[in-house]
Amino acid sequence: MKTKINNKNKTSFPIIFNKVTKTYKITKGKYGLLTDTISQKLFKKNVQNKQTQDNFNALTSITFKIKNGETVGIIGRNGAGKSTILKLISKITYPNSGSVKVQGRIGAFIELGAGLHPELTGRENIYLYGAILGMKKTEIDKKFDDIVNFAEIHKYLDMPIKKYSSGMYSRLGFSVCAFCDPDILLVDEVLAVGDVNFQKKCLDKMKSFAKKKTIVFVSHNLDAVKSICSRVIYIEQGLIVKDGKPNDVINFYKRNVGAI
Repeated sequence: MKTKINNKNKTSFPIIFNKVTKTYKITKGKYGLLTDTISQKLFKKNVQNKQTQDNFNALTSITFKIKNGETVGIIGRNGAGKSTILKLISKITYPNSGSVKVQGRIGAFIELGAGLHPELTGRENIYLYGAILGMKKTEIDKKFDDIVNFAEIHKYLDMPIKKYSSGMYSRLGFSVCAFCDPDILLVDEVLAVGDVNFQKKCLDKMKSFAKKKTIVFVSHNLDAVKSICSRVIYIEQGLIVKDGKPNDVINFYKRNVGAI
């Protein structure tokens, strides 16, 4: 009985944030001169430090849970802490306090070019990024044609991706991520660099995921958020301001920023 209860609990809430605080250190001022450093080391002279460090709370004691199969949009102004949430979920970074619990395979497309190597070809990067996302070579082999077709990079498949445009980077990265069959899909504003038709393809793909996967979608495109999300979290200055139904939260956000 215990095993069954634990398994059920594991899949009910694949993402749990409990009083999470994330702090970054910001260095201000100019770097010291090389001569100052030499003086300090050789002659033990005290040279006034021209740098100061301030702590910036990207998130402050936030708590929320995301259900299995839920599609959650995270909105807010630049610097609100939206991308930090995705980085914590994908374990790119870790909280200073509180806990982040995540269960399931993650497909994270949250930073343009992350997981891709500029010197390798598109073909080689599909295998590289796929492996980073936890796919086996046999699994990538089976999905290779689907990834290439979705990314629409047939002509450039054997070209080093350092020659790709930002839109092509975006298409390749999202395509690999989408076909790794994740339990949790994380998508940041990086889709904005793609062309309109590809953005529509990505949104359609995410809508098909929404029926069976957990999605966390960060975007300033409120229409896109409204069209695919079942729930929206509005975050401002590292705090959750409102969490609820898309229309309610989006309208509240627009009023708060003076958009309506």
